[in-house]
Amino acid sequence: MTAFNMLLFDGFETLDAFGPAEIIGKLATMYSLKYFSCNGGIVTGSKNIQVLTRPFQEIKAGGIVLKPGGMGTRKHIDDAGFIHKLTAAADAAAFVLTVCTGSALLAKTNLLNNRQATSNKKAFDWVQSVNEAVIWVKHARWVVDGRFYTSSGVSAGMDMTLGFISDLHGQNIAQNVADTIEYIWNSDKNLDPFSF
Repeated sequence: MTAFNMLLFDGFETLDAFGPAEIIGKLATMYSLKYFSCNGGIVTGSKNIQVLTRPFQEIKAGGIVLKPGGMGTRKHIDDAGFIHKLTAAADAAAFVLTVCTGSALLAKTNLLNNRQATSNKKAFDWVQSVNEAVIWVKHARWVVDGRFYTSSGVSAGMDMTLGFISDLHGQNIAQNVADTIEYIWNSDKNLDPFSF
C-alpha cells in the first residue's frame, strides 16, 4: 500500500486538501492517507477545521505528497526553515501534487525550475512572481511534468487527483471514483474555464 501524505499548514484551504482526500479515500486498498505538517501537532484549516498531524521528518521516502494552498501560503513563502523541510519531503517523494497556491510553495523549493506548472488563476500573478524559472501555464486546469502534478484553484485539485489516478490506474477506475462521489470530473487538463 502506498502512503498518500497530505502536507498541511495553518490556513490551508479546506477543499484543496479534503477534496483529494475524499477521492484517495475511495481507494483504501491502494493508498493510506496520512497527515503531516512542518513540526507536527494540530493545524487549523481555513474553515476552522483542526487536523492532528505528524512532523515532516517522519514522512517515509517513496510515497506521494500533496501540498494544498490557501491564504496560509503567504506566511510560509519566505520561511526558510519551512521551505527546507518541504524541499526534503518533496525531493524524496515518488510523486508530488499541489493544489491552488500550493504550487507557489513548491516553486520556492526550486524543484519546479524549468518545468511546467499551474496555479490558482486569481492568484496567478503572485505565484508566478515567486519563481520565474518555472514555466507557468495559465490556461491549464492541471499540469503534469514528470513526477510533478500542479492544479489550478480549489476544486481543480479534485480534477487533478482523478487525473493522477487515471494516469496510474486507468481512466475507468478514476471515473468509477468520480461516479461514486457523484462528482462531474473536468477531465480535460488543458482547459481551465476559470482562466478566461
